[in-house]
This record gives sequence, structure tokens and C-alpha cells, in this order.
Amino acid sequence: MSRKLKLQVQISIDGFIAGPNGGMDWLQWDWSNDIKKYVEELTDSIDTIILGRKLAEGFIPNWENIASDPNSPEFKAGKLFAETPKVVFSETLKDSKWNKTILANGSLAEEVNKLKSENGKDIITYGGAEFVSNLIKEKLIDELHLFVNPTALGNGMPIFNEVTKNQNFNLLSSQAFECGINALTYELKQHN
Repeated sequence: MSRKLKLQVQISIDGFIAGPNGGMDWLQWDWSNDIKKYVEELTDSIDTIILGRKLAEGFIPNWENIASDPNSPEFKAGKLFAETPKVVFSETLKDSKWNKTILANGSLAEEVNKLKSENGKDIITYGGAEFVSNLIKEKLIDELHLFVNPTALGNGMPIFNEVTKNQNFNLLSSQAFECGINALTYELKQHN
């Protein structure tokens, strides 16, 4: 049985993961305990994180910094993200400058499928827009965990703009959380 690649991303009700200039000020970060439990269970199912270079340059140092401060309210999450092995996809970097991180410079589909064929728990990605768009285009994401925020942006960074043919999904679950976010979990139908 192969490992699944899961996407966890916050998204607006009109389908954007960031504003037109990458703005994230619209995101709901005052999470209720029910969504924190959901994320904890999702994170427990993985042992590898994959990221595009652009997101990695902020994501990895941010979580390493949080993991270095035991007084941080996010210390537990920081340690988890800092200690989980990561694969960063880059056409420009030649060496990884981060701990517990290797680079993938080959074909996106080949590299992801190779990771999926290895033993272990599932794999997760968190964005950014261009990287996730390409993963979706290549039908590499097995489960979408869309955290729909109660905000419409009108314009911004989509993740489905590279899709050139219909892709069909099965709804696995829908869960409304006290903080106003609704998590929609979809599974890619394999026959299309």
C-alpha cells in the first residue's frame, strides 16, 4: 500500500489561499479546540513534509525558531515541524541549508511518486500556491484538507489554476468548527 500525499491549506470561500500580493491578514488564526484536535490527528498520520522552495524559505526557519523557545505557546507544533523530515522541491537550490531537509531537483511527478512508494506514514504539504497548483495538475495529491475561512477575497492566489482537465473528487468529510472554519476533505477519484 502506498503512502498518501495530503494537502492541508486554509482557503477563502471563493477559492484563494492568499490575497493578490500574498496577503494572509484575512486568515482565521484564533482556532478553537475542535480544529486544533483535527489538525493534531491529521499531523499524527504523517512522517514527511514536502514543500516548494518559496514556502520552505519562510516555513522552515519560522518553525525552527519557535522550536528553540520552550516558552512559545506554539512550542509543541514548532518541535513537530522542525523535527519532521522535509523534502524541498527546487530547481535553483543545490544544497539544503535546513536541518532534517533534503532537496528534490528531479521531475515533480517522479520525485513525489518515489516518496509515495517508500515505507512510512503519509506525506503532507501546506502550499504555496504555485507548488500546490502543480501537484494538483499532476494529480499527485490524494487528499485535500481545505480549511475554508468565512471570507471572500474577490481576487488572490488560487491553487486550481493549473488544472486543464476536469478532476473529480469524493467528499470524505465536512466538519464545521467553533472558530468559523469548515474543513472539507476530498479524495481524488482514481479513474479520471
